[in-house]
Amino acid sequence: MPKKQKRADGRYSVQIYLGKDETGKRKYKTVYGKTQKEATEAADILKAKLGKGINLGHEKDSLGEWARLWLNFKKTEVSQSHFSGLVSLCKHLEPIAGKSITDIVPWDIKVLLSDLALHNPNTGKPASKKLLQDIKSVISQIYTEAIDNRVVEFNPAQNVKIPKTATKEERKPISAEQMEWIATTEHRAQTPAMIMLYAGLRRGEVIPLTWNDVDFSQRIIRVTKSVEFQNNEPVLKAGAKTKSGIRSVPMPDILFDYLSSIPKLGIYVIGGGDKLLTAGAWRRMWESYMVTLDAKYGIRAFNNNRPCRRNLPVNSPVSKFDPHKGPVVIETFTAHQLRHTYATMLYDADVDVLTAKELLGHSDIKTTLAIYTHLSSLRKEKSILALNDYLNCKSNASQPKSRNA
Repeated sequence: MPKKQKRADGRYSVQIYLGKDETGKRKYKTVYGKTQKEATEAADILKAKLGKGINLGHEKDSLGEWARLWLNFKKTEVSQSHFSGLVSLCKHLEPIAGKSITDIVPWDIKVLLSDLALHNPNTGKPASKKLLQDIKSVISQIYTEAIDNRVVEFNPAQNVKIPKTATKEERKPISAEQMEWIATTEHRAQTPAMIMLYAGLRRGEVIPLTWNDVDFSQRIIRVTKSVEFQNNEPVLKAGAKTKSGIRSVPMPDILFDYLSSIPKLGIYVIGGGDKLLTAGAWRRMWESYMVTLDAKYGIRAFNNNRPCRRNLPVNSPVSKFDPHKGPVVIETFTAHQLRHTYATMLYDADVDVLTAKELLGHSDIKTTLAIYTHLSSLRKEKSILALNDYLNCKSNASQPKSRNA
């Protein structure tokens, strides 16, 4: 029977027997209430949890403590880069990290996401919809671990919706003009750009690509390994990013002709040597690539009062080596945008979603479907706009002319 008593401070307490610990010592849990009824109801809730097998020994553990435990577990499961991303996501939980994991309710999570949607203190800008979805996913995974360990009964993030005002991060494919830049501008980054654009390889797959992986007789590229970076250094892994990432990708003519024409220097296709590029080397190469493209295709406005090595008119393209070249003005693009452009070309070419999944090396067809669904939605919007323009033009053309015209 629970022990009931009134305390000196006027509150009522009920003591519940929990059992014995590993040493055989009896364990008790005390709950309180302002009235006897309130204390008894709290005791009934406690006994109900015991009946369901809830582990009451961790009820005071904070969300932050469980996040650390979960991260230690994930560290053995995911790549270093993925783990770094999870650590970064957990930092966004700080406003509620000190609360007990058993006390957090859906409202706490809703407020957290809503506040971030208005202002992300890490960037000074509103958090994107994708970031909010990732944060919610992390909270859900932490609670799944707590539920499995019988610490809580439900996941308070399960039915929380992302704020409708959250901004969307659009991963745009590059333009036809930018594709022409890649095909016609020589640079040491041209080769990885061509491979990512026309074969859809990830950065971590293109860096360790060897010439033995490029089968010119079969006109395919075999993706069998990947790299991840730890403290700037590349770590070679057998196998791709995912099990589905191990694949053979056919080379379209434009990529086959390009790779057939360039010198085969060293073991690796990228870098022209026998060593893998570091994260810093890749970043410098890509930055140099954008500057080279800008020098060739960008138009810079010069201050007439500023000295220049050459007598160039205002708004003239300049050499990338000009000390007064100013900031890059072209619309730059990322390595992942090239892969996204490849996915877009598969969609435009009516490649079915299952084949696209294999070519892109997605582990889950939902990822490929999400891309295809998004592209389909964009096409519908453009089609409706085009139809409106056509109908408006037709309507204007059929209007009778004014007699005073």
